[in-house]
Amino acid sequence: MLPDELSPDDDLLKPREVAELFGVRTTTIARWAREGRLSPLRTPGGHRRYTRSSLRKLLADAARPEEPTTDDAVRLYEQGWSIRQVAERFDVSYGTMRRLLRGRTTLRTRGGHPPDDY
Repeated sequence: MLPDELSPDDDLLKPREVAELFGVRTTTIARWAREGRLSPLRTPGGHRRYTRSSLRKLLADAARPEEPTTDDAVRLYEQGWSIRQVAERFDVSYGTMRRLLRGRTTLRTRGGHPPDDY
């Protein structure tokens, strides 16, 4: 069952219910809350509850393609990924990724090594 299919009576869901909806463990729900991916409400007794709107937001955020950050791209490239692999990871063109990396790291030649003049 997806969050959109919840009945109006289910305004506030327990972590266990959210975990069942997403097919994950309750510890994952707690981690998502700590990371700010889910925003729990607290009952008067201090228990966490989640709204359908917070679940929809999590789904919408997960559906968005990840935007490349320069730091992420450079890190992957310096770990040995090719420009093409990094570009595919972030769903951008080879030329765009090459321009993003140029000036921020030493680009390798086709053989995988930096040019001799560095």
